[in-house]
Amino acid sequence: MRPVERLLRIDGPAGIIETTVESPDEPRGLALVCHPHPLFGGDNRNKVVHTLAGAFVRLGYAAFRPNFRGVGLSGGRHDDGRGETEDMLAVLDEARRVFGELPVALAGFSFGAYVQTRVAEALAESGQAAQRLALVGPAVGPVEGARRFAARTVARDALVIHGSADTTVPLANVLAWAEPQELPIVVIPGADHFFHRRLHIIRDIILRAWAR
Repeated sequence: MRPVERLLRIDGPAGIIETTVESPDEPRGLALVCHPHPLFGGDNRNKVVHTLAGAFVRLGYAAFRPNFRGVGLSGGRHDDGRGETEDMLAVLDEARRVFGELPVALAGFSFGAYVQTRVAEALAESGQAAQRLALVGPAVGPVEGARRFAARTVARDALVIHGSADTTVPLANVLAWAEPQELPIVVIPGADHFFHRRLHIIRDIILRAWAR
């Protein structure tokens, strides 16, 4: 049985950060899960985001799903990843206040994955590196709509999942980003950017990778 969702309103640099939380009774870690681009309909109810959060709850984590700036009840305006990174760090500070200093896992889909590369970099620079990082369909390089995302370098044990049929963020972009990092990519054959009918595969990849 999936834990009941709770709504938090966390104080952030640009105002309230609306955040949904699901947690087992005694979490073993904190999972921060980020949604796709807010200017293209992304929010924390996205199916891929739900799948990621559910997988981490099954692994024993308290899963935090914030809404980015300007989405739902969250204050502020879209800031191309800069302010969003600050907000995610504020959510993690609140998560630690509520649950204590537990290991941190970062997960994100599309633009949310791009933001998580920035969050991971900030945590590593502060000496508080994330324990785990899961990036699904990460926004990397030039993507649909004449946008470009300079995703940060990530730890070599990061789990990166991408669809072979993604036309929003071509697989070639992700491979070009990963190659100099010697970073393996898990490719789901036939999956588009939104992983229609492939959500169970994402869940199973994460559970197989990190179940103990």
